[in-house]
Amino acid sequence: MKTVIISLALAFATSATAAPGGLDKAFGNTVVSTYPDGRTGLLWLKRDGTYTAKGRHRTASSGTWTLKGDKMCLSQKRPVWAPFAYCTALPASTSWAAKAVTGEPIKVRIVPGTAVG
Repeated sequence: MKTVIISLALAFATSATAAPGGLDKAFGNTVVSTYPDGRTGLLWLKRDGTYTAKGRHRTASSGTWTLKGDKMCLSQKRPVWAPFAYCTALPASTSWAAKAVTGEPIKVRIVPGTAVG
């Protein structure tokens, strides 16, 4: 479950056609988080408030995302329901620094298209 929850650390939140900050650029593209060990996690956001992800160990997960103030919160539903949401600040651009749910610093960027991992 730890690996699955780590996939939530991929940064970024209720469904809207125009999202704030750099979030709108994430739809139809891939959010890539790079961890200190060089591994990457992948996140795909959908406008309907759902997401799919692959953690840095390539464990697949999915769930929902919502906006809470100036943060985006991810709630994992599969493969195991997580009893909490991971919230992170909304991006102001297509690349930024963030912290993983583990507290590790990560570099996050939005790359065009749907990257396969």
